[in-house]
Amino acid sequence: MGTGLKVEMLAVERLSADHWQLWDAMRQANPALSSPYFRTEFTRIAAEVTPGARVAVLHRGDEVVGFFPHQTRGGAIQPLAAPMNDYHGIISHPDTAPTLAHVAELLDGKRLNVSGWVGPCGAGEARQAVMAVLPDEGFEPWYAERRTAQGKYFKDKERARRSLEAELGPVEVQLGLRDPELLERIIGLKREQYRRSGLHDVFACGWTGRLLQALMQSEGDFGASIAVLKAGDQICALEYSMHADSHYHFWFPTYVPGLARCSPGVLLSLETMRQGSELGYRVFDFGFGGEHYKKYFCNASQSLREAVIQKPGLTATLGGAALATLGGLAGAGRAEALRTSLRRRWAAIEACEVDGLARARGLAVAARSALRKTPDILTASA
Repeated sequence: MGTGLKVEMLAVERLSADHWQLWDAMRQANPALSSPYFRTEFTRIAAEVTPGARVAVLHRGDEVVGFFPHQTRGGAIQPLAAPMNDYHGIISHPDTAPTLAHVAELLDGKRLNVSGWVGPCGAGEARQAVMAVLPDEGFEPWYAERRTAQGKYFKDKERARRSLEAELGPVEVQLGLRDPELLERIIGLKREQYRRSGLHDVFACGWTGRLLQALMQSEGDFGASIAVLKAGDQICALEYSMHADSHYHFWFPTYVPGLARCSPGVLLSLETMRQGSELGYRVFDFGFGGEHYKKYFCNASQSLREAVIQKPGLTATLGGAALATLGGLAGAGRAEALRTSLRRRWAAIEACEVDGLARARGLAVAARSALRKTPDILTASA
């Protein structure tokens, strides 16, 4: 976009019909913005439940040339609905978006924090989102190719399904469910997982759960729903996902821990792709890479950027100071990995919690968890 940009900050409800129409046109013209997170519906719904929601409308002269939906936490700026937002960036025509550093300058916040920036960046670290892209013919050709390339893995999952059926009864998968009780079950299982792992409970703040509920109420070609795998009468795995156009974004997977040997989560993903392809979905997005199983499914990726851009001359935040201290205690060999882990934890805490005391408590829990996982930090600091 170059120079000459000006920013108009608007509450989402103040965007006009012309704004929304232009947003849709820009998104449809820009292949990088294919994720459901860039749909106008996501912004409209998220703004109703997310504290501090607003949109930066970018102008060059009298022309609107871009939109950036975001939220504020004190002087910090984050993508709208963070940490429940895997993809974010400027809604604009292709090749005309400003860099992330330019956006930070335009918005003039104390700090801009992004975890999955799409578009020009000029700052931060690269991350990869991974996905399975199916051919026009759908699931079967994709599965045949994967089974040839990764035969041992998928044969093992076929045996796991037979095992599950022998133990509990016939396997059945349902897609497109919008049952609030099932959502509460998913949230409960995720909260237990966060407690076990020491990660911040992103659902403790309340508004994040309300967001998932609100997204399930959307009608049309954008929305969210739950897929369930049952064996006999027992629910073995659930997944909350968001979908739009031909894009299906796996989001919150859960399964019964005692059935891990039968891989119910993987079986649910496979059957979701099979049934989903019959509904017209061709891109099944698994989010950020990292979990081992994703490499067996995914045949495509998208480069994103993770960055924190702080206004020059500002002192470190409470979270930033803690990151520096714990990183120093870890020693040079471990410092960068620990800082990255804690930075991500702090970003989730700051995004979820609008109350300063709740943020401080969350940071203390994150620090204790990090120290427990690296016991030699204390020895190194003695």
